[in-house]
Amino acid sequence: MNTSLLAAALAAVVASTLAGCDRPAGETAPQAQAPDADSAAAPAPDATAAASATPPTDFNQLAQRLVTQSAAVKEGDLVWISGRPHDAALLESIAVEVRKAGAFPTIEYSSDDLSKRLFFDVPAEYDSQANGWGAALAETADVVINLDNGTSENLFEGADPKRVAARGKANEAIGQAFVRNNVRTVDVGNNLYPTPWRAERFGMDAAALSKMFWDGVNLDYAELEARGEAVRKALAAGDTLHITHPAGTDLRLRVQGRPVLVSDGVLSDADIARGGASTSVYLPAGEVYTTPVPGSAEGTLVVPHWYYRGKAVDNLTLTFQGGQVTALSGDGPGFADMKADYDAVDDARKAQFAFFDLGINPNVALPAESRVGNWVPAGTVTVGTGNNTWAGGDNSVPHSITASLPGASVTLDDTRIVDAGELKL
Repeated sequence: MNTSLLAAALAAVVASTLAGCDRPAGETAPQAQAPDADSAAAPAPDATAAASATPPTDFNQLAQRLVTQSAAVKEGDLVWISGRPHDAALLESIAVEVRKAGAFPTIEYSSDDLSKRLFFDVPAEYDSQANGWGAALAETADVVINLDNGTSENLFEGADPKRVAARGKANEAIGQAFVRNNVRTVDVGNNLYPTPWRAERFGMDAAALSKMFWDGVNLDYAELEARGEAVRKALAAGDTLHITHPAGTDLRLRVQGRPVLVSDGVLSDADIARGGASTSVYLPAGEVYTTPVPGSAEGTLVVPHWYYRGKAVDNLTLTFQGGQVTALSGDGPGFADMKADYDAVDDARKAQFAFFDLGINPNVALPAESRVGNWVPAGTVTVGTGNNTWAGGDNSVPHSITASLPGASVTLDDTRIVDAGELKL
């Protein structure tokens, strides 16, 4: 979405902004990170070591699919590829496939340490500067492919909320430019990229998470496209959604007449012609999402388990009236930091109910003991506040609260379309 981001409509927003207009990254981190031109085209210091490891999937085959299907790279395209040195083998396979298509790749290698230093080591007086390289990239790149493979969930612990908000505000226009210019973006990760901390959150061992992730990426896109279209038609024909969950969620919103988008892993000619949010792909794919009729969301959202920068948030509760958050509460060691960052964003758009997202990927399934959810598994319901440009909306505020609700039920008008986490469409 990440999501997400990232974490909104973009698979790439400048990492040094810390929070931006990408698709939300979910419960565990700030917005999705992406091209930070301060480290652009730098050599990967441990590329040889990364390449010597046994790959979890056929990177050459995957790269070919990413370039030809997910990014729809064309001859002459300028393609920006970004990620961490430990994934050099895949990044470089993507670059080769880009060049084989007659396009021109550039690889950016960054790191968690660099992203952290670009925030904490840079004086606050520069927080109001829009990132010049990010703005230039939005005007020149045809395609951005980002591996959302950061290894730390608490990279920005201790960040000053006012500085986070200032950087987000300064770079909001860059996110808008990516959308306006129809830059094709591919995010590989979607808040599922295999890392030790994610495996722990999901209640899985590292090998199981890696297998699930790559199985989710490598599924049959044609079948996913057909499934997504069936769900899209059902949502597009409906009016009122009623979302409930045993933990206390009871929400109603209207979606009649709203655009419904599908993340099916492929950029079709029709997607490119529509432009905007339709030109973004999130892998593993498998979501159908829409934005609400403005002012229609009413009720309560309760998230029993959530994480903010690696700290637990318990019973996160948001109350909605007239489509706006009117109350926000929670417990646990992460809630104070989360609330401080929310309060620091001096923009009423942060409180708007933003989107409804329904997972449809049959190859991604989290164990029942998972402490958090993800928006990709079939039957998972995800909702959020704030930024929704990634979902086809017009709210580009650089803030979002995203909550997945595994086990939720959803009624569309008089029809139960999700029953306790089981997709019925």
